[in-house]
Amino acid sequence: MTSDFTLAVHSLSLLAHFSGRLVSSDLLAESANVHPVRMRKVLGMLKKHRLIRSKEGAGGGFLLACDPRQVTLAQVYRMTCRGHLMPKCPDSNRRCMVGAHLKPVLGTIFSEAEDSLAEYLSRYSIADLLQQMEQERGKASAW
Repeated sequence: MTSDFTLAVHSLSLLAHFSGRLVSSDLLAESANVHPVRMRKVLGMLKKHRLIRSKEGAGGGFLLACDPRQVTLAQVYRMTCRGHLMPKCPDSNRRCMVGAHLKPVLGTIFSEAEDSLAEYLSRYSIADLLQQMEQERGKASAW
């Protein structure tokens, strides 16, 4: 899993929370505690996939361009992390029974694992996360 996944989910969740209001990349970066350039890279990817829109210039920022109930964690995972679970296999001795076949065998196993992970993540939307965050906030304030 890469930090792009977490930053994308963070951005989408915050934009959904501020529904209809422009949010600057600096505010998003501060909220996620990352450098603004790092955040803008993730925002560019979200914009490319048409999940967010931007307004340039003074008073500009980013808006959610989709229904947060329709964006699943699986979609964000596929955009940011697809293939990252694959183990890194060094070039092996092709004459070795293990070395010649380990990479394709592990590739099949981890590809299936990634499909299972994506299927599980498809159960959760950005709206679901916001609802769970509200519940967590309520628990914290009860203390």
